[in-house]
Amino acid sequence: MAKTATGLEENVAGLLCYALWWASGIVFLILEPKNKLVRFHAMQSIVTFGILTAVLIALYILGLIPFIGIVFNILSGLVGLLAFILWIVLMVTTVQGKKYKLPWAGDQAEKWAG
Repeated sequence: MAKTATGLEENVAGLLCYALWWASGIVFLILEPKNKLVRFHAMQSIVTFGILTAVLIALYILGLIPFIGIVFNILSGLVGLLAFILWIVLMVTTVQGKKYKLPWAGDQAEKWAG
C-alpha cells in the first residue's frame, strides 16, 4: 500500500474518510492533495453521507407532523439502518484495499476528486 500525505497507508486513510461520515471526508479531502484513491474515498463519503444526512434530517422534521408523522419515522428508521449497513460495507471494503464505487455517488466522487 502506498503512503499518503498524512503518513498513513492508503487503505487506512480511506477507512478514516468514512469514519465520521461526511465530516471525516471533508478533513481528508483537505489533508490529502495528491493521492487519488484517498481523495475518491473522501469525496464518496461526502456525497453519500451528505445526502443521507439531509434525507434523515428531512424525515425527522416530517416525522414531527401529527398522525402522518409515524410513516416518516418508520422511513427514517429504515434509511438509518440502510446508512449504517452502507457505512460498515464501505469501511470494511476500503480497509481491505478494495475500491468499492457506489452507483451514482462513486461516479460523482471520481469526477470531483480530481
